[in-house]
Amino acid sequence: MGEIEQRPTPGSRLGAPENSGISTLEHGQKPPPTPSGKLISIKIQMLDDTQEAFEVPQRAPGKVLLDAVCNHLNLVEGDYFGLEFPDHKKITVWLDLLKPIVKQIRRPKHVVVKFVVKFFPPDHTQLQEELTRYLFALQVKQDLAQGRLTCNDTSAALLISHIVQSEIGDFDEASDREHLAKNKYIPQQDALEDKIVEYHHNHIGQTPAESDFQLLEIARRLEMYGIRLHPAKDREGTKINLAVANTGILVFQGFTKINAFNWAKVRKLSFKRKRFLIKLRPDSNSSYQDTLEFLMASRDFCKSFWKICVEHHAFFRLFEEPKPKPKPVLFSRGSSFRFSGRTQKQVLDYVKEGGHKKVQFERKHSKIHSIRSLAMQPAEPNSEVPKQAQQNASLTLGEGADSPGGQSCQQGKELNVCAEECGPHQSPALQKSPVGNKKADGAIKATVEEEEEVVKDRTQQSKPQPPQPSTGSLTGSPHLSELSINSQGGAVPTSVILSPNLSPDTKQASPLVSPLLNDQPCPRTDDEEEGRRKRFPTDKAYFIAKEVSTTERTYLKDLEVITSWFQSAVSKEDSMPETLKSLIFPNFEPLHKFHTNFLKEIEQRLALWEGRSNAHNKGDCQRIGDVMLKNIQAMKQLAAHLWKHGEALEALETSIRSSRRLENLCRDFELQKVCYLPLNTFLLRPLHRLMHYKQVLERLCKHHPPGDADFRDCRAALAEITEMVAQLHGTMIKMENFQKLHELKKDLIGIDNLVIPGREFIRLGSLSKLSGKGLQQRMFFLFNDVLLYTSRGLTASNQFKVHGQLPLYGMTIEESEDEWGVPHCLTLRGQRQSIIVAASSRSEMEKWVEDIQMAIDLAEKSSGPTPEFLASSPPDNKSPDEAAAADQESEDDLSASRTSLERQAPHRGNTMVHVCWHRNTSVSMVDFSVAVENQLSGNLLRKFKNSNGWQKLWVVFTNFCLFFYKSHQDNHPLASLPLLGYSLTIPSESEDIHKDYVFKLHFKSHVYYFRAESEYTFERWMDVIRSATSSASRAHVLSHKESHVY
Repeated sequence: MGEIEQRPTPGSRLGAPENSGISTLEHGQKPPPTPSGKLISIKIQMLDDTQEAFEVPQRAPGKVLLDAVCNHLNLVEGDYFGLEFPDHKKITVWLDLLKPIVKQIRRPKHVVVKFVVKFFPPDHTQLQEELTRYLFALQVKQDLAQGRLTCNDTSAALLISHIVQSEIGDFDEASDREHLAKNKYIPQQDALEDKIVEYHHNHIGQTPAESDFQLLEIARRLEMYGIRLHPAKDREGTKINLAVANTGILVFQGFTKINAFNWAKVRKLSFKRKRFLIKLRPDSNSSYQDTLEFLMASRDFCKSFWKICVEHHAFFRLFEEPKPKPKPVLFSRGSSFRFSGRTQKQVLDYVKEGGHKKVQFERKHSKIHSIRSLAMQPAEPNSEVPKQAQQNASLTLGEGADSPGGQSCQQGKELNVCAEECGPHQSPALQKSPVGNKKADGAIKATVEEEEEVVKDRTQQSKPQPPQPSTGSLTGSPHLSELSINSQGGAVPTSVILSPNLSPDTKQASPLVSPLLNDQPCPRTDDEEEGRRKRFPTDKAYFIAKEVSTTERTYLKDLEVITSWFQSAVSKEDSMPETLKSLIFPNFEPLHKFHTNFLKEIEQRLALWEGRSNAHNKGDCQRIGDVMLKNIQAMKQLAAHLWKHGEALEALETSIRSSRRLENLCRDFELQKVCYLPLNTFLLRPLHRLMHYKQVLERLCKHHPPGDADFRDCRAALAEITEMVAQLHGTMIKMENFQKLHELKKDLIGIDNLVIPGREFIRLGSLSKLSGKGLQQRMFFLFNDVLLYTSRGLTASNQFKVHGQLPLYGMTIEESEDEWGVPHCLTLRGQRQSIIVAASSRSEMEKWVEDIQMAIDLAEKSSGPTPEFLASSPPDNKSPDEAAAADQESEDDLSASRTSLERQAPHRGNTMVHVCWHRNTSVSMVDFSVAVENQLSGNLLRKFKNSNGWQKLWVVFTNFCLFFYKSHQDNHPLASLPLLGYSLTIPSESEDIHKDYVFKLHFKSHVYYFRAESEYTFERWMDVIRSATSSASRAHVLSHKESHVY
């Protein structure tokens, strides 16, 4: 292979034998014939900055050179990489794999071709080989040094600490500082040296492979990860940068992402001279123009970027390499360029099927010597891998998988994206990342059509760990924050359970080894699941007791958010008054200790009940009432702490108003993944839990006949808990309203004092307001004294800007469908202003009419008109013409969203307000109260519409949303699925789901199947999800036209 220098290559440093395979060939294929002729020598710069010389025939296509490099490195997953070089115009371009090398590289002796990462997958655990991840880590290191991967100081220090760990091993302060003095990983590194050393101390025992894994876990959350900026201008002449990623095309202003166009929304990509054109799919809810136009520096720059977009779309979205177009008979029009190589789906399938030679890796470094291979050894039942790591290890892709792409689509100068493309379902990793969620990445404009990944999983320690410095999080549409945890959902073949490159260290148990560790976390096969189900007790009381156990686990995790994670965050900054600390934490810690013991007792009882433990008298253990009674009586001793939670909530909000530092602390904490709900919601969790105990005991009393041995204890426990709930009921209602007002305050701008004594929240939702421009979507907020209407503002925090208010005192409401010719239309007539609104359906209109009328009645009974409280509302004494003009003006302001510069804020994109906006629906305080009572946790099997296998997940239902975890031990969810707007049914015969206890959730084209373990759990999940998908009414439950099948 030409003149290869004597310096070690990445493959040889890992101990890889020569010639283990060619990366870009399918299993069983032969290498392409090498063209004969004169050989040319081409210098390739590797990711570790070494240079290798390769001799290839001058007429050989680019693919021959890339294959030679991958073969030299023993790189199986070479399809993620590419070769880039400066062309004759000094523009950096990718080597075209189909064109002859000599036609692309004019003067090969004077050109250094760089071997770099070309396609960055959304999840580094899709990289199955340790060598591939090592090369990706080198790319991250290179991008940091070159200033391409920008991030905050905390993230930079954390990244460098993992690089240092992989290079010199465990922490030693003197060695660290000496190493950092000799190696510059980032500009202005000296200022970060203390932080780097501090973080490196936390990585003791971490192997180089684990350090690479952690490095990629942190890097992939950064906004600039894998981003190559291409300068352009939008139609208004504003300077911007374009980039392409696995999700679609991104728009940046400087280094800040301001917009994104998901592949699912892109209909066609094309270029004409210097103009780059994106044609979007029509969407009635979108304010974008049909075709977006960007101006680039030259035709060459434009064509180069277009090619990169075509390749990214094909690699991440298609099942297989697109077929070449037939050559035209007479005239050719447009570019003949197409993507060449395997798609990501094909790469994943190839590696999964084991179609390559497994290589035993040995990583050699100056101070590190760790064998990272147990090649082809079966997993031992008594493996040294910690139990928790086994439970949390991630899965490889299953058979019958949904592809990461959609259908093959015609590509050429104009890229047509098929209408029914699947979302890029990817499988996230499980690791012990110490990072939280401080800096939020920019997000794609969220619509109900999109699916974006919100959170990824990490293996957790057996004890709750305090939150570590954070690097950011991915976020996206409130429609579906959940973009698949191993969306393929298939069972993992046993032949690929243990990866020889990613096996646990034989000497030291590692909580993080690889995505392919062992078979513990695999989705159970149908036979296994059926066998397990048959071993369950069949008594309904057992399943009720099990529900107590599963929900108690979630409740304990919620308490830890305050007692561990929030307390740790507060202790690091001197921003919370001591009086507030003494009010919050001492009142939560006794509860956490008590419920930890309570959970142990319940699980011990369940173990006896299931026969997993020795029991002298089986009849004594097949009951739960005695455990409930004993602990509820003990819980009464903690009532003093429960009374303090409302006071703590008020004190926290008061302190936040008076302290900017505390406000920032709480806001940053809410961005961490562990805080999956608003922070103040966790302060009310102990009050909510009492209601859950009451419901459970009511079901037990209803189930047991009066003569049953357990009935007396259950009834006594119910009496005790009912008394506690009655004492706290008034406080609970008051605090829930207080919490909701403060939550809404974060989503609104233009308000001086939303939270005032006596104000009650009633309903929020999306309505269309009739103005001079026709019907315009607006977000309405109904309180007991005023109705606000807002639009989604173009602010950095993606809040809703208040356009006006209508005091309810003296308001009348009338249906005006006939008058305006608009379906489901209402006229709201205030004393000084009237507006016309339309709901999305008859049932939505009836809900609004009922609640507005009730609110008007409440306002009439109050002392009189409400004082003005909006900072920016238009004055109510305007004439109708002036009011219309003001509204017209605000509509023109909103038209700015048609440009490329609409700024997105992901951390505010998944709140209930945004979900209602995108689903075009509403939710009331009654619905929130019902949701508080209907919370559930437990294991479910999940299946996607186009997948064959079922994946086992730990699922938590709360706040109108399903949160998915790999196991109940995880500290934060992998992903979430807001349920407002979804329909709940059972599968029909035509859907070919021949399993028991399966229910179906669907919204537009999004379909999910969930499978419960028993009839009782199936009915419970149906009940609680029904409460989220079907809104409650204050007076009666409205009959929906779209009836659900149960």
